[in-house]
Amino acid sequence: MLSPEKIERINQLAKKKKAEGLTPAEVKEQKELREAYLTAFRSGMRHHIEGMKVVDPDGNDVTPDKLKEIQKKKGLHDRNSKF
Repeated sequence: MLSPEKIERINQLAKKKKAEGLTPAEVKEQKELREAYLTAFRSGMRHHIEGMKVVDPDGNDVTPDKLKEIQKKKGLHDRNSKF
């Protein structure tokens, strides 16, 4: 997760860009901060999705096979066990 200070700085730069524009150094800083934010977001989203288990209304595990394989490699949801 990105620190609150960095998120605040992203927001400050966005407001300044709308109001008066950014210097070349600020444009570079904004780009780097946004890239760091996206990297952190994608990592968190991937971690969240990889931890999911999809169950139908009857209680059957209907998690996609590709996700099951990832979970098996990471040892999640007892995918290493055979039931």
